Order: sequence, then structure tokens, then C-alpha cells
Amino acid sequence: MKLAVRVTPRAGRDAIEGIARGDDDRGWLMVKLCAAPSDGAANEALVRLLAKALGVARRDVTLASGATSRLKRLDIRGDPARLAAALETIVRDKA
Repeated sequence: MKLAVRVTPRAGRDAIEGIARGDDDRGWLMVKLCAAPSDGAANEALVRLLAKALGVARRDVTLASGATSRLKRLDIRGDPARLAAALETIVRDKA
């Protein structure tokens, strides 16, 4: 599964905030992280947070693009139906 994420570093807490849509109607998952965007700390915190939230191992979540950007693309290995259901539950709980 590929997942688009928008990260806000240096937030007060690590949290998945929900889904946002851009002017082009593309959506991304909004995530806040306590970690600063230096030395890959925010990227590692993002992988750790999403792996835990989706119930997969950290090795199953990899950063595909956007290492130095707020907008990132992640590859997540696992059963697509189960991952989609977990993501839907997370987003629904934030609405």
C-alpha cells in the first residue's frame, strides 16, 4: 500500500490528525510529530507511529519519497484489505 502523508514536526504530541484534501482533490494523512526534522528524527518517528497505529512491524513501513519534505510517500507492506480497514478506523475515530 502507498500512503501520502503531510507531517508537522515539532508538535506538542505525536498524533494522526485525519485526512486533508488539496485544491486538486488529492488527499493525504495529516500527522503531527514531536520530533524535529533533523538527522531523520521526524522520519523515524513517523515510521514508528504509523507502524504502531496500523499494527505492522516498523520494517514494513518505508519512506518512498519526501525525506526532507513535509509531504511524504510511504510504502507499507501487509494485507491491503487489513491495512485499509485499520486506516479507515483511525481516520473515522478522528472525525
